[in-house]
Amino acid sequence: MVFSSHLFLFYFLPLSLLFYYALPRRGKHLSLTLFSYVFYGWANPKFIILLLVSTWIDYLAGLLIAYNGARGWREEAPQLAENTPRTRLQKMALVVSIFSNLSLLGFFKYFNFTLDNYNVVMNALGLNAWQWQDALRVTLPLGISFYTFQSLSYTIDVYRGDTRVMRSFVDYACFVSMFHQLVAGPIIRFSEIADQLRHRTHTLDKFARGAAFFALGLAMKVLLANPCGKVADTVFNAASTTTLDAWYGALAYSFQIFFDFAGYSEMAIGLGLMYGFMYAKNFDAPYRAESITDFWRRWHISLSTWLRDYLYIPLGGNRKSATRTYINLMLVMILGGLWHGASWNFVVWGGIHGGALACERALGKNSFYVALPRFFRVALTFLVVVVAWVFFRTGSLGSAFSFLGSMSGLVAPRAEAALIGGIIYQPYYLLTVLLAGVVVWCLPTAWDWTQRLTPFKIVVCLGLFWLSCAALATQAYNPFIYFIF
Repeated sequence: MVFSSHLFLFYFLPLSLLFYYALPRRGKHLSLTLFSYVFYGWANPKFIILLLVSTWIDYLAGLLIAYNGARGWREEAPQLAENTPRTRLQKMALVVSIFSNLSLLGFFKYFNFTLDNYNVVMNALGLNAWQWQDALRVTLPLGISFYTFQSLSYTIDVYRGDTRVMRSFVDYACFVSMFHQLVAGPIIRFSEIADQLRHRTHTLDKFARGAAFFALGLAMKVLLANPCGKVADTVFNAASTTTLDAWYGALAYSFQIFFDFAGYSEMAIGLGLMYGFMYAKNFDAPYRAESITDFWRRWHISLSTWLRDYLYIPLGGNRKSATRTYINLMLVMILGGLWHGASWNFVVWGGIHGGALACERALGKNSFYVALPRFFRVALTFLVVVVAWVFFRTGSLGSAFSFLGSMSGLVAPRAEAALIGGIIYQPYYLLTVLLAGVVVWCLPTAWDWTQRLTPFKIVVCLGLFWLSCAALATQAYNPFIYFIF
């Protein structure tokens, strides 16, 4: 089930809201959890078992960590002191939580990747008899990358003493499984909404802003991401393209992945507000960034801050030598690339961003790049991002380099490449890509625009929602890119 579907908009969401607001406080989390499990298991009910097992492990680990250092069961759940030495049991509970989460993520996400590379090595060595059968494959559960990181943040935060443990299993299960952001983020850290899980307010203003967020996110997804994705698919799936078509396709994909994921995040934040939760901003006009460092302060903020706090800083961050800092940056971004998908393309994509971050740190604030006018800094940053997206979009390193060859004019297009123009340069697609550029570089973000709702803004949101629903009735192309991550 996806947000941009009539099933969700006119059946699942109204029914979920009805049960949620009809029940007392103690029943709200149970209702939200049950509906979340229905939402998650809609495509494959077997995935619910995996989610439930992961939830139980981290819930019990949190209790062991917190209550091993506390005097019995208090009325209020304990919070560990940061400087108090942790016992062996507490350390083991944390290790079990980390190991179980990473094991689940590693097996389901990287088993096929490891198997493919193993077979390639065996074939290169002439040991074909040692290859594993291709029939042995693992299906990737939806959203496992997101809820694994969320669960890890809980046990780590409890262990560090950053938050109190959650005594109620239903409340904790609600945190892990909330359908708003379960399958495609943003990554919600427990410490960010721990107090909201225990107590939060439900107001008409909060609900109205949530509805506005949702309408804007739905419009970003349906009216912009889907048409741009159609152009991108046409170009990237072609056997040969001209240089202009290749750049047009790369630009369309850059817009598609932004509006697809940012639109989903806006809808998730909006849904959270409807249920009384306030999530942090996940996108802040990333294509207006003036450097790759600035880009990662604006793009998928929940992931970049998670990697910073739970990986980069524990590795030493920038507290050690300059060389170690550059290595940490590269390592974190490469692992961030692999988090997105099990492919060498994602490794290269992460390496490009890690290398750019290291270069910017090495050059410092006095580099020629910083001295450039803002327009050129934004343009050059966007150019690097677009080129890196090619590795993100293509299915193999060979196809990525072939596509980059078309973009650079080094690969001569075939005669049939001229046929693509008749599809991608239709007025509808050209106007959509132009409008996407206007939204990206000229209009305020949804976060800022919804701070204060006026009658005009309400009419705009209602109009966009109506247009989105009308478009859904006619569009056959409606993928969610981040569902596969």
